[in-house]
Amino acid sequence: MADSEALYAPSLVEMTTRRLRAEILSGELAPGQRLVEEQIGQRFAISRAPLREALRLLANEGLVEHLPRRGVRVTELSMQDVDELFGLRAVLEEYAARQAFPLRTDDGADPLAEVAAQLAQMKRADAVGDMLGKDDAHRAFHTAVVALAGNHQLDLAMEPILVQLQRPMAANLRREAALLGPQAGIERHERLLAALETNELDLVLAALEQHGSRRFLALA
Repeated sequence: MADSEALYAPSLVEMTTRRLRAEILSGELAPGQRLVEEQIGQRFAISRAPLREALRLLANEGLVEHLPRRGVRVTELSMQDVDELFGLRAVLEEYAARQAFPLRTDDGADPLAEVAAQLAQMKRADAVGDMLGKDDAHRAFHTAVVALAGNHQLDLAMEPILVQLQRPMAANLRREAALLGPQAGIERHERLLAALETNELDLVLAALEQHGSRRFLALA
């Protein structure tokens, strides 16, 4: 496929973006690692145009960065970066909660269905040792919490924050499991869901504050 034709192959761009994202989030591509377009193009059997578009999308998510005259590399977060991202997540989740609660429950639908579904997926992935699947569901759990506000712009603002935080959140869960037992992280998210189910804003805000999603990183 010629480069000009590849620009009109969104499915190829999506596939490439998804594969590279998975390799970055799983650690197969390490933070700071240089991404050589020729090598990736040969490995994925794609031309330069869809690959560059995929890299542009990943840069928008904060997973890769373009360096002047040095190409592209996997983003390497400092601890300050991680702290700032967690801080932003906390602010946006609190804002979402204030916008969302009390939730409407008069239409018969369960407004927390997606949050519960992602927690269930975390448990299934954990049970079979699918760590990337668990991490993806963990990110989707927090995405679903913010989505309760029904604020599209808020969802768009939160997405790149959570994508960049997926590996630090995963590291936090692993450290928590090592210190407190394998189910500690799951149970912490169950407690947050239970607070959401009360439909009481004060309890939800207290639960979000106590969620402590980064405290185990400091002990690593």
